[in-house]
Parts: sequence; C-alpha cells; structure tokens
Amino acid sequence: MEPREAFSSAKALTQGLADTGYLADDALATVAWLALRLERPLLLEGEPGTGKTALAEGIAAALDLPLIRLQCYEGIDATQALYDWDFPRQILHLRAVEAVAADGQELSTVEDQLFDQRFLLARPVLRALRESPVVLLVDEIDRADDEFEAFLLEVLSTWQVTIPELGTVTAATPPIVVLTSNRTRELHDALKRRCLYHWIDHPGLERELQIVRSRAPQVSESLAAQVVSTVQRLRNEHDLIKPPGVAETLDWARALHELGASDLDLETAAASLGVAVKYREDAERVRAALDRIMTR
Repeated sequence: MEPREAFSSAKALTQGLADTGYLADDALATVAWLALRLERPLLLEGEPGTGKTALAEGIAAALDLPLIRLQCYEGIDATQALYDWDFPRQILHLRAVEAVAADGQELSTVEDQLFDQRFLLARPVLRALRESPVVLLVDEIDRADDEFEAFLLEVLSTWQVTIPELGTVTAATPPIVVLTSNRTRELHDALKRRCLYHWIDHPGLERELQIVRSRAPQVSESLAAQVVSTVQRLRNEHDLIKPPGVAETLDWARALHELGASDLDLETAAASLGVAVKYREDAERVRAALDRIMTR
C-alpha cells in the first residue's frame, strides 16, 4: 500500500499518530492527512518546542517508514543536501589502477571509473529521492538562505535532481516531506505555495497533560498535573524570552521523577528549573516569582 493510502481519514491518522505517542489536534491531523493524500510537502511553523519535528517522527513511525533528516543551518548549500564525492577513496582507487594498469590504458577510462556510484556520498535530499518511500524532514528551513530555499523549491516541484557525472535521479514515489520553521525569517511565497501550511501553537493545559501522560507514563499523575500547570503559567503570565515548550515540559517532568519527587515543591522546582528555562534572565525572573506561581 502506498503511504498516501495508509490512512483512510484524518481521524485514522490521528489514531495512528497517537499509537506512536504523538497527540495531534483535529486541525493538525487534517492538514497532515491532506499532505499525504495530495503528495504535497507540509510546512510547519511555530515556536520552538511545539512538536514540529516530533510530528515528522510520528508520521514516519505511524507509516513504518525511514526518517531522513536534513538539519538546516546558516550557510548550507546544495552540496550538503544532495551529494559529494568520496575524494580519499577516489585517490586510493586511482593509485591502485595506476599500479596495476596495463601499458597504454586510456586515461579517460580511469577518470570515468572515479565517478562511479560506489564513490558517491548521498546526502539527505538525494537519499530521499533514491530510497523513497521515506519521510524527509527539512528541519529549521528558516536558518538557510534564499539560494538554498530556491534549490529546495525546485526539488520539491520536480522530485528529481541531476548529477552531471551520472545523470538524473527521479523519485519513483515522492517522499513525504515535512519542513519546519521557527520563523526567524519569512520564507518566500513560492515555497509556501508549494506546501500545505500549519501553524502549531503551544497546547492547552488538558492536551499538554495528555502529552505528558502519553510520553512520560512513569511520572505520577499528580506530579504531571503540577508541572503542566506551572509551565502553562510561565508561558501565559510571564514575559519570558524563551517560554518553555512541550519538550521542556516533558524533560522537567522526567527530571523531577528521577529526583524522586512525588509533588512539585518550591525547593525542588527551583533546583531543577534549568531543565525548563534556558535563559539567565528568564531563570532569575521565574525564581523570584516561583512561590507565587506554585501557590496559585
């Protein structure tokens, strides 16, 4: 069965994701299901820690497909995404051929051997095209520049790339592509038009509590409820530079469990605050108000 036909409805996808531990709301499950059915890339934007990357991982797990991740960064170019040649192995091969070659062997024959599949180092985008069906996660696309974004748009439009020495590689089945952005810069309209789009907000209290219970079942219900309630207040009532995301909520709940805490008391919360709050200014602000936050 093709990946696009694996789930009969958005509700079925919701259940499939839930079985992997990812709890998606109706809107997110619907747009993800449409991306599968229409074979279109899915662009997810939102604050860090809201579950964008985890959704790609959940889709891969639900479909039992490999996940190939391309982590974007400032200065990334097409070479890092597509392929490179294994120069050390090429040199060793050239020396070996020269040592045993018969007299008069054409140099062009040796050169042709150097650009063989065995010396090709496939990077994430090329791997996704060659190995599909797979899930290709293009993480933090907003960190890349305009040129790389244009290159990626071309690949997503044609599902093929050309390697001058070997020819054109076309995906037999379009990979499932999930792009994430923390919106440090605006992406171009052309890329957005190619994709289906969804903005992921921080979850509400009940959904976040469900996530913690699902992803960290070892944490007691009372401790999970206290952690989630505290994190919700930090996000909604305090002007933090970087409010804790769901990932931090999970880490904090697990850390408190490891510390043997059955309840979130003031001393333990203050001692472990660095698990959830990652800026000094935020930590100082939260510690100063922690007693008020936890006694409400």
